[in-house]
Amino acid sequence: MEEKRKPAYLALYEALREEILSGTRAFGSRLPSRRSLAQDRGVSPVTVDHCYELLCEEGYAESRPKSGYYVVYRESDGFSLPVRPAFRHLPPSETGSHDSFPFPALARVMRRVLADYGEAILVKPPNTGCLELRDAVSRYLARNRGIRVSPDQIVIGSGAEYLYGLVVELLGSGRLYGIESPSYEKIERIYRSKGVACDLLPLGSDGIRSEALASTQASVLHITPFRSFPSGVTASASKRREYLRWASEPDRYIVEDDYESEFSLLRKVEETVFAAAPSQNVIYLNTFTRTVSPSVRVGYMVLPSRLVPEFTQRLGFYSCSVPAFEQYVLAELINSGDFERHINRIRRNERRRVSG
Repeated sequence: MEEKRKPAYLALYEALREEILSGTRAFGSRLPSRRSLAQDRGVSPVTVDHCYELLCEEGYAESRPKSGYYVVYRESDGFSLPVRPAFRHLPPSETGSHDSFPFPALARVMRRVLADYGEAILVKPPNTGCLELRDAVSRYLARNRGIRVSPDQIVIGSGAEYLYGLVVELLGSGRLYGIESPSYEKIERIYRSKGVACDLLPLGSDGIRSEALASTQASVLHITPFRSFPSGVTASASKRREYLRWASEPDRYIVEDDYESEFSLLRKVEETVFAAAPSQNVIYLNTFTRTVSPSVRVGYMVLPSRLVPEFTQRLGFYSCSVPAFEQYVLAELINSGDFERHINRIRRNERRRVSG
């Protein structure tokens, strides 16, 4: 199916972002006024406004009162001004604040799966998960996360915690794993239960502190760049590039735990470290537990293509830990559009709540 034409504000955003990343627009430089940029690029001032909002939301620029917009992204020194929300601890109540998927709609999909698939739901799934779900996830990621991978790169498992264990078995327990401090407590507990030594790397206002990242001896870095729990810290654009520079050294890997990214209030696809990794050494993890229901213990891991043969050789004997019925239901939710409509409804409600 042919891709829809990009909105003008998104095309302008991408053009300016590339100019910032390439150094054409240097750190600290002032961006053109909305009127002059609109005239120069042949777009409306409203388009420029939307573009500048995105640049600020992503951490590439900031607005200064009565002065204009300035570039705050810099590649060379690995940090940016704290344009993201300040470090804050999320209270326990926020961990369950999002609505579960509407039960009537979920029940309809379950009945449809029973009718359409019949006894196929009793068949043992392939080791990496049913092709129907892996294919649906592949297309969903391309639409919503900027990640373009084949279904063969996706592994279905019973939640993120199960997948953490697979990561250790794939990359090895003899490595030092760097994790955010503070972080979701089960990350450290699961790694240590697998015999892994962990280096706790303190968070700043925009991600792991640069000095801690530079000094760690870890060869695996587990990050939650969208919103780390319980701190609420979101990695800035500069910090994400710093993570990639760290991973450019030989035999280093990043585990990108994309916790709650579906609930981003950004007006565009949230950037992922996986999609920007030139060295193909980022493993991406996500789960349906937060987006459908806490009882749905289904997650997925996206492997860089170069790790797929190694995964198959070392871990291909594992049976898939998620029943076929649940996988077919999730595939139907995604393919029907119900899943994305649910996410968009929550995001609209949250925007209204935040705007007051």
